[in-house]
Amino acid sequence: MAKDQNSYFSLRCCCLTLVILSSLSTILILSWSNFFVPCYSNVQTPLQNQNQPFNLLTFPSAWNMLHFPSQSPPYLLKIALFVKKWPDGHHAGGLERHALTLHLALAKRGHELHIFTPFFFNLTSSMKNLYFHFSKPTSGGYLDQAIVWKQFQVENSSKRPFDVAHTESVGLMHTRSRNLTNLAVSWHGIAYESIHSDIIQELLRDPKTARPPILTQRILKVVEEVKFFPRYAHHVATSDHVGDILKRIYMIPEERVHVILNGVDEEIFKPEASSFRSKNGIDRDYKTLILGMAGRLVKDKGHPLIFEALRQIFNESSTFKDSVVVLVAGDGPWGDRYKELGPNLRVLGPLDQAQLAKFYNDIDIFVNPTLRAQGLDHTLLEAMLVGKPLMATKVASITGSVIVSKDFGYTFSPTVEALKKALYEVWNDGRVVLEKKGEMARRRALQLFTATKMTAAYERLFFCIAENGKVVNDYCTYNPNLV
Repeated sequence: MAKDQNSYFSLRCCCLTLVILSSLSTILILSWSNFFVPCYSNVQTPLQNQNQPFNLLTFPSAWNMLHFPSQSPPYLLKIALFVKKWPDGHHAGGLERHALTLHLALAKRGHELHIFTPFFFNLTSSMKNLYFHFSKPTSGGYLDQAIVWKQFQVENSSKRPFDVAHTESVGLMHTRSRNLTNLAVSWHGIAYESIHSDIIQELLRDPKTARPPILTQRILKVVEEVKFFPRYAHHVATSDHVGDILKRIYMIPEERVHVILNGVDEEIFKPEASSFRSKNGIDRDYKTLILGMAGRLVKDKGHPLIFEALRQIFNESSTFKDSVVVLVAGDGPWGDRYKELGPNLRVLGPLDQAQLAKFYNDIDIFVNPTLRAQGLDHTLLEAMLVGKPLMATKVASITGSVIVSKDFGYTFSPTVEALKKALYEVWNDGRVVLEKKGEMARRRALQLFTATKMTAAYERLFFCIAENGKVVNDYCTYNPNLV
């Protein structure tokens, strides 16, 4: 029997490799700008026929679309969280910010959280139901699996075992997770998504520089992921696109893949009057349009691309140059380069969440020129909740879950010419049009991208897969008639 299974698995992975190689050949021949950009918004997902109760684990769309009761939970869960880094202020990446937002919200609802993470010095928490289990990270910055697994086993063998375990990506490796039936892993980026990023980088590569062997390496990494992903009991896709890929390409059974879109704190990111602009010496008159960018100022976030697009536009149109200000929140190598574009571009440095909220409130449109086609960027969701329209690269996670129509903003292929065209379009539309798009963006964000919606969906999933969930009640059943 084991021999048959191994033969099947080998054949499965070989077939996948051929499919990916064939797909890449086709993609490079066809228009690469349309690579894996399905429009999920056009797929209507009814809440089952005649509003009949259904199994949540088979729901094909984002759980954020559903309504879960906001009253106190029926009982309090004991949750284990594995994350390779607990957030440190404004330097946190998307994965860490997701971990912080979600699990602090769960702790505020009364659940007992045990966080397995490397030690750091800036920890401040007054919550009595938030417990940290620290360990020394490996040389690569990951959790030491032997140590955290022992810590987990010790706590799990206490008077009360864990109801559920959650790992942010591979915080807990598959070698340890395969025997946990009450575990969910959230994916903030998978190797298959990265292939799009690699193609973009190759097309933008200077012919004088050597071609890296990244595409071949990435295909092998996809195959490795297909091999070990099934060892996690449940998978949470943070975008519609990843959910589709996990089911179709990684061949994980649909009842084990659940789409829960990222959410951000709607109490912090909201429309409000701000003096941020004036404090930074920016005068606003009726002719001025303010573009905003935020995040790490590095190559794969698209800063070389927008730098060149802005440089060309400033040279082409003095009117555009005189009527546009670009504010950049964040730090990185491209912070100094932006100074070459003159006083129209201001680099503000890294901002904490409260400052970011003020930053979003003082811009007219948020621009994300990313070349990294992975995960669901929090900055887009933050800007939407503040009521700002978006302008972003055509990658599947963004066009499939966030900018699903022109009502919410603008998209562009990652080329200088396409980006310039989008910038001119924004400029020509002007503030009145942008304000209307911003209002629509906020409505969508309140429906899907709040921390409250995300937390409610995860909490219900955790009740559903908890060890004793079936004993207390059938939390895996969703009844539309009771919401």
